[in-house]
Amino acid sequence: MNVLMLNGSPHTKGCTYTALSTVAAQLEKHGITSRIIQVGSQAVRGCIACCKCADTGRCVFEDDSVNEAIDLLRQADGLVIGSPVYYAGPNATLCAFMDRLFFMKAAPYAFKPAAAVVSCRRGGASASFDRLNKYFTIARMPVVASQYWNSVHGNTPEEVMQDKEGLQTMRTLGDNMAWLIKCIQAGKAAGIEPPTPEAWEKTNFIR
Repeated sequence: MNVLMLNGSPHTKGCTYTALSTVAAQLEKHGITSRIIQVGSQAVRGCIACCKCADTGRCVFEDDSVNEAIDLLRQADGLVIGSPVYYAGPNATLCAFMDRLFFMKAAPYAFKPAAAVVSCRRGGASASFDRLNKYFTIARMPVVASQYWNSVHGNTPEEVMQDKEGLQTMRTLGDNMAWLIKCIQAGKAAGIEPPTPEAWEKTNFIR
């Protein structure tokens, strides 16, 4: 069992990485491996809505790691994405990455547990957390809860390590994600299949 993690921070070993690593360490205690892809330091194009991926399942742009992440997420048992807070929202690079990761490609991700974690100096965490969770809920991915909203506070990794409640929230998230992944695996082994999606009743408001 494995979980894909995306680090949206431009700082490879910064505060967001500290939060993700705490979740990863807790998953490891339950026998679940994880892999972190460094997203925030890449030059990531935004989605241009060309819709080519509807036919190929892949993005037309090959100069970043979006297509690698598509392949890894299809194989993974769960997903955790992490972002610093920029003006009460996730950073733009991660949002561009997520738009292309999910647009017209989300069907294989359905029923994989997912979670977001955010890192901030002081405020904006809950708004950023809410924004990221929307990718999961539109893709039929169960959102994994913790004991509080998934945020850590601090301006440096050293300060994050002093946020005892934030780190505990990350550990609880790792425990809960491991439990849900194992429950899903046990259900499959017992012959319990996920729901069959209905045909999409696409309804536009302007006709």
